[in-house]
Amino acid sequence: MTAHGDCDPRFARVREVFEGHFAAGEELGAAFAVYLDGEPVVDLWDGVADRHTGRPWERDTPALAYSCTKAVTATALHILAERGLVDVRGPVAEVWPEFAANGKQGVTVEHLLTHQSGLPVIEQEVPVEEFEDQPAIAARLAGQAPIWEPGTAHGYHALTYGFLVGEVIRRVSGKSVGELVAGEIAGPRGLDLWVGAPDDVAARAARLSAGTRATPGGGTAGATVAELPGQGPGDPLYEMSKAALDRDSLMNRAMGNPSAARLKGGANHPVILRAGWPAMGVVTTARGLAGFYRDLVAGDIIKPETLADAVRRRVGGPDRVMFVDSAFGLGYMRPAMTFLTPARGAETAFGHTGLGGFLGLGDVRHGLAMGYTMNKMSNTVSGSLRAYHLAEAVYDSLP
Repeated sequence: MTAHGDCDPRFARVREVFEGHFAAGEELGAAFAVYLDGEPVVDLWDGVADRHTGRPWERDTPALAYSCTKAVTATALHILAERGLVDVRGPVAEVWPEFAANGKQGVTVEHLLTHQSGLPVIEQEVPVEEFEDQPAIAARLAGQAPIWEPGTAHGYHALTYGFLVGEVIRRVSGKSVGELVAGEIAGPRGLDLWVGAPDDVAARAARLSAGTRATPGGGTAGATVAELPGQGPGDPLYEMSKAALDRDSLMNRAMGNPSAARLKGGANHPVILRAGWPAMGVVTTARGLAGFYRDLVAGDIIKPETLADAVRRRVGGPDRVMFVDSAFGLGYMRPAMTFLTPARGAETAFGHTGLGGFLGLGDVRHGLAMGYTMNKMSNTVSGSLRAYHLAEAVYDSLP
């Protein structure tokens, strides 16, 4: 098979890998886009956007890219910080007074961006009626006490990251993350990227489908503890996979409230697509996501010195929620088990993955920007390595 789109001859290996994923049955529909020094060198797509209807994946098919959103939300906050509207190192309570409740007066905005606030879980179940009321969800977090002492550990705030950072943005700008992204990032640059999709965009979005059912660590769903991957108790991969089987684990609680599964079609439901949750609500094309990183790498969204500081590792090592190693700058992932990066980008790549296999990646030193979207979800932490293999082919194609 031959994928649709264009690929610079220097990156022929990328096309081979992309088409190979379809040939091996790893994809339903997918797209991959790459910019090198601001110029498009890869723009590929193929497959179906909806396996039920057979609707083809088109050049402009958007998809809900889950946690790729977090880097976009962080960038929106950095824009405001450059304008002096928020101090990243200052207390959250300076701009959100109610947040100081229950011993959180010392929690800083940096703690939110680096997953150190100790608030990975919303303790009270968020009702469906509140799914599109982000200030109301944030108010629930403002009243909670941290699970661990803020600043002493990091643990992935899968959903709460967005409501926390989003409320800081709303307090200092008067706008939601979606409004700020539309007005300051995507709109002016013509990027097909929305944090909260308009109805017409939601209508043509790819329909996400379950892929291989597996635990986040790579074991089969429904496996017994004895069948889990890793070296047994104490091994991070084993512990993460074990947590995935426990509905009451911190990991599952962090990822399960508010729960899109309460709506028919889950994340495909219009409420989720338009809600614009700032941790996992970005709807984008691969080209739109890569274009975001292109402009970020070029210094066209925030200043180069702001970006350099933001991608500097602030935390790394075992994750209190995910168990395996993770690493973060100020809102951006850095290479670790949760952000697998080829060796050539191990010190320079930054960005964010998204549940199921999505990837947004930038690399200032190499002048790279990548975006990968698809609709055959994987439940492995690596996204079944599809994004990694594509990124590896890109790096291997550089001179």
